[in-house]
Amino acid sequence: NLVKRVVFPLETLPVSLSLAAVANQMFGTGALILAALLLRGELHATIVFLPLLVIPQLFATFGAAWLIASLGVFVRDIVQGITLFLMAWMYLTPIIYPESLVPERYRGIVSLNPFTALVRNYRRIILDGSLPDWRGLAYFGAFAIVSFLFGYWWFARTRKNFADVI
Repeated sequence: NLVKRVVFPLETLPVSLSLAAVANQMFGTGALILAALLLRGELHATIVFLPLLVIPQLFATFGAAWLIASLGVFVRDIVQGITLFLMAWMYLTPIIYPESLVPERYRGIVSLNPFTALVRNYRRIILDGSLPDWRGLAYFGAFAIVSFLFGYWWFARTRKNFADVI
């Protein structure tokens, strides 16, 4: 009904969901910071670099949200496919395991995953107290920009057909 009867920028629907997800993540990140503070008794000054990670992550999320929202209008069962894809991508990203567990011959492949650089930088600034990996951050930033631009382009290109399909 919103798409068919009310005139408002449709781009805001996926953006609002992305902002809610990032707000939820900030609670988790806050819990991680608090746990690190309680367990280690110190908080590293590198925590000031946290916005350098969250901002490109937000742009990548916006792009993915626009793309998935647009595809969801035309492909009704995309949720199941996206869920499976994201689960596989999570296991291919060293989130729940350290990179040191990956055999040396596969580390180059794991490093191609842009989210590996993001996770690596979260660990560096929150847990290790070291400066961000600037090359990895630039790599993820480039991925975020491409995701943002492609997602918005695709959403803008397909939005005129939303009301007809819905």
